[in-house]
Amino acid sequence: MSFDLVLFGGTGDLTWRKLMPALFQAFRHGSLPPEGRIIGVGRDAMSDAQYRALIQSRFDSVELAKRPSGGEFERFAALLHYLRMDLSQPADYAQLADTLKARQAETVVMYLATAPALFTGICENMAAVGLNGPQTRVVLEKPLGHDLASNRAINEAVLRVLPEKQIFRIDHYLGKPSVQNLFAMRFGNSLFEPLWRRENIANIQITIAEELGVEKRGAFYDSTGALRDMVQNHALQLLCAIGMEPPINAHADAIRDEKLKVLRSLKPWTPETLKQHVVRGQYAAGSIAGEAVPGYLQEAGVNPDSRTETFVALRTEIANWRWAGVPFYIRTGKRLADRDAHIEVNFRPTPHAIFKLPQGAGNRLVINLQPKDGLELHLFAQGQDNRGGSRASSQTLAPVQLDLDFDKRFGTERVGAYERLLLDVINGRLNLFVRSDEQEEAWRWVEPILDAWQQDSSGPRPYAAGTWGPSASSAMIAKDDYCWSEEC
Repeated sequence: MSFDLVLFGGTGDLTWRKLMPALFQAFRHGSLPPEGRIIGVGRDAMSDAQYRALIQSRFDSVELAKRPSGGEFERFAALLHYLRMDLSQPADYAQLADTLKARQAETVVMYLATAPALFTGICENMAAVGLNGPQTRVVLEKPLGHDLASNRAINEAVLRVLPEKQIFRIDHYLGKPSVQNLFAMRFGNSLFEPLWRRENIANIQITIAEELGVEKRGAFYDSTGALRDMVQNHALQLLCAIGMEPPINAHADAIRDEKLKVLRSLKPWTPETLKQHVVRGQYAAGSIAGEAVPGYLQEAGVNPDSRTETFVALRTEIANWRWAGVPFYIRTGKRLADRDAHIEVNFRPTPHAIFKLPQGAGNRLVINLQPKDGLELHLFAQGQDNRGGSRASSQTLAPVQLDLDFDKRFGTERVGAYERLLLDVINGRLNLFVRSDEQEEAWRWVEPILDAWQQDSSGPRPYAAGTWGPSASSAMIAKDDYCWSEEC
């Protein structure tokens, strides 16, 4: 299959950090269709050879196992081309159209790795020169808008020139192997589905923690914050995967219909729940791995009076028959104690206790997302006495753990998130992409939090870098007599 992949923002950070390494891995694995062309678009004057040299130099920053050898890059570089464009000039799109129409590839992918403010203009200019035909697919990067109104405006503008089936709104978390295994665990096995409901589950916790600060993205992050950057998209997509009903089949719209139902079932916010069930924080100076790190207000590009949150913890419920009364807790933040993303499903205790259990312990399923990828099932078993014999008469059980490490089981050469998603775009598979009504419903649910913060003069709570966030986060979950996993 022949394809042209056009990277708007072809010299930008996202392209060289994520997209080019992913495309190279697909090339190395033999999964990238051979009759392809990758066209980087940028404002700088550059030849194809200079663009290839630029991309090769950027590979020095990629982890060692994913760097190409000289011979590998030379073969991959044959796919790379460059086109100078000013995205604000309609005449430059005619040049792009001539370049693409001269080859007549079966599939044309337009990847908008630019600021969201440019999305509408790019799509309108594409349509004006006839680049919105049935062979065209457009990939929109997050954040898709700053609020519900801007998100809706972008979606409406893009939908005026392309049908929904040709629009790929990317959320790279959905491409992670661990998230794919979350769907496989739920809908490919009969073991969990009978237990997956309010009668058996006490609470569910979603944690996405980063040790890193804002790095070189201070200016961008200061206008975005953790709620927009992580909760509105990644965390809510994970919540949907956990909470959705089984779809009727594995087709894209069947899956996305069920995710939409979850978003529409989230309990609406009230002034009282906004005060009690939402915590925002901002990291102060502290230490990570024994090294001193600055606070958020000292980061480059950040307003020294900023009230932007770098941490969010919240409690919500899915108001439907399956989940009524079960609290879902979400927390995410930068400069936390560890890099760790996981979902913890905490089961209710047995209805009638005939054994003694360790204090505070319970059955739980931990779905590890990063850096480890796998499942942990925490159970109880009969222990042994100090003579090695079975203590058959003992009334106390000991905790045991079943641990499935997917990297060990399937090997480390697994398909990465962007690699999987880019191949899905080229092949026209929409399953792992977000539909416009999903996005709008997520913004609709998040927006009351943003509005409440706008009116709140107290600002985010400070927390020291290298901790697990403000103490108010622990106090919030403790009101339900629960605790975060590292505190139990």
